[in-house]
Amino acid sequence: MKIFFSKIVSCLMALVVLLSTTSFTVDMHYCGNDLVDVALLKPAENCGMEMQDSSSDEEKVAKSNCCTDEHIVVEGQKELKSSFEKLTFHQQTILVSYVLTSLNLFEGLQQNIVPFKDYIPPILVSEIQLENQTFLI
Repeated sequence: MKIFFSKIVSCLMALVVLLSTTSFTVDMHYCGNDLVDVALLKPAENCGMEMQDSSSDEEKVAKSNCCTDEHIVVEGQKELKSSFEKLTFHQQTILVSYVLTSLNLFEGLQQNIVPFKDYIPPILVSEIQLENQTFLI
């Protein structure tokens, strides 16, 4: 049971490390107030309503672009190695005391103690199962 529990805990810790170091990008393309496309790990496709190059500058100023792009970047953790020296003295004391008490908590006994070693079983006068005819199948 202890080996099974330790395997589960190690798999969960590996999953936590994997998820904390993964970074990804979410791109969203809006046309006006409507969401047109959402993409992970690649640029979002546009709706085809981009401004065309027109001949005069006055028309460019008159037309405004209704499309907007929004980028959400989730950065993963870069540094995984934390140092024991970065902890305060109080935190170091608590950590050391926790480790020492948890190690001593599961310490086994030096010898096996059998509390009923000197106990003499009662003398059987008759077999009760045969008298009552109750048998285990």
